Amino acid sequence: MTDELDLVGALGSAEPLRPEAYQRARAVLRAAMADPGTVRLLGAISPEETTMEATSTMETTTTTRDHESSPALQRRRRIGIAGRLGIGAGVGVAAAAAVVAVVLNSPATGGIEASKDSSAATSGSTAVDGSAERAPLMTLAGSIKTVTPAAGDAWLVKATQVNGTKTMQVVYTLYTDGHAIYTGNSVKDIKRAIARHQDQMTDGGYAPLLKAAVAAADSSPADGRTQMLKAAKDPLVGLDPAAQKAVWDKQQADAQVIIKQKGGNAEPKPYSPQAVQRHFDNALWTYSTQALSAGDGNTQVRSGVLRLLSTISAVSVKNSTTHGKATLTITAGPEVFGGVSSEVLTIDATTGMLVKDVSTVPGLPTASTTYESSRVTKADL
Repeated sequence: MTDELDLVGALGSAEPLRPEAYQRARAVLRAAMADPGTVRLLGAISPEETTMEATSTMETTTTTRDHESSPALQRRRRIGIAGRLGIGAGVGVAAAAAVVAVVLNSPATGGIEASKDSSAATSGSTAVDGSAERAPLMTLAGSIKTVTPAAGDAWLVKATQVNGTKTMQVVYTLYTDGHAIYTGNSVKDIKRAIARHQDQMTDGGYAPLLKAAVAAADSSPADGRTQMLKAAKDPLVGLDPAAQKAVWDKQQADAQVIIKQKGGNAEPKPYSPQAVQRHFDNALWTYSTQALSAGDGNTQVRSGVLRLLSTISAVSVKNSTTHGKATLTITAGPEVFGGVSSEVLTIDATTGMLVKDVSTVPGLPTASTTYESSRVTKADL
């Protein structure tokens, strides 16, 4: 059987990962680094999609295969954004391996310790910090609802992903003004998805996150956080302190089993209200940005995600300029990822749409995704 650590290595060398799959894998790795024992993958992916994604992961280590007739490839063409943005079961194994890799390579016996969060938090809460530093996100979230789009009835977004200096994937997504989402490796793929009524907003693997982001656009910040974490099936959200501690301790114990199997020696991360709050912030960033990547052209999704990101105390926002256009640079520093890694989003300061996403993970090449957005007419594609 393939060793889990081999799969982690494969993340950096695999040729044919599905569009954005590597990005999600990195998000899970960062979550694993931040929270050994409490990582939770999106649980809304159907069994068929999970099977497909596991097969897709296995295919990345195959040097020869028939790209046109492969049953796995044919399934990928049908499942849409869930397969494009995630590698499912394979990421779950890699995330577990990431915990081991971090612990075994950490200079301290206890592994990587998250930076202390200055905000107070109660155990059963998904506490909100509405700092003025992040106020521009709330302001933009409100203003984009009133922006009148240019001619056309949809946004066409081309996302180009580069890891290090290597272009990994290019994915096209059409977001209609009626809030449907169609995606593919080309405009031709999008037209095929439209003909087959493959609307990812309603039945794609990321639909729960997208719906939570839409709800967050009109919810209180605290309710928005809770809805997103529940959509991601976070195991701690909504529990009282005693129940949280029981779940936390069990997951830490499970992580210890993996660590010891690999010859590591690390103390489990103790339960505390502050540790839970950092866990929630890490999960909220991970799943909210996944929703943004999947639903960038949906105004309500963008608005909700911006409101959610504004509640994370370790997130900073600065005015910037990209290619002569006003942008906002949103940075989640090491505090969000357990003292390691970072991610920087650049968004249009008027529309809130993604311009660039850059993430760093120790031991892996810097990954960046550049987004090119244009207004189109669906019928003219």
